[in-house]
Amino acid sequence: MALQGDFLNHADTLRRLSVETVLVKTPADLDVDGIVIPGGESTTMSMLLKSSGLYAPLNDLLRNGMPALGTCAGMILMAKSVTDGRPDQVTLDAIDIAVRRNGFGRQVASFETELNVSGIKGGPMKAVFIRAPVVVKVAEDVEVLARVLYNFADSSERSVPVVCRQEKVIVSSFHPELVGEDRLHQLFLRLL
Repeated sequence: MALQGDFLNHADTLRRLSVETVLVKTPADLDVDGIVIPGGESTTMSMLLKSSGLYAPLNDLLRNGMPALGTCAGMILMAKSVTDGRPDQVTLDAIDIAVRRNGFGRQVASFETELNVSGIKGGPMKAVFIRAPVVVKVAEDVEVLARVLYNFADSSERSVPVVCRQEKVIVSSFHPELVGEDRLHQLFLRLL
């Protein structure tokens, strides 16, 4: 989805994996096998989904099983609910999780770490968290593929889900595409 955000790095990652990519900006561009919803600004992307006419057809495709990968803001857009979203913010309700925007903190709280992700071989994955969402609720049929232990601003340390999967939808709180990490994309491609 190329409405806003880091879609070019995702497209480059997929091209390096020999995948033909389409920059989806209108409903006419939705003749695709799967979709990546990038990081960016989730409220802006929500408004652009509506104004571009993409919201309803993309929502229908996701409900009918289209494979999807969402990173950072893409996780927010695909979540069932956003605990601190704007009243006019829409989600695609593609994965049964609840998220909190900027849950790890503002820009100054951005961080990098390495994660072991279930189903991904080759050692830990480098993960870049930038104003990242926190998963606050996970439905029983959602598989948590990775967690991170984090010291939150309220001085509590908690292990929180950062990669989740439900059927053909994978979401992550972080940006693998910013560090040349393609293994989450490969996991997504196996769903096509």
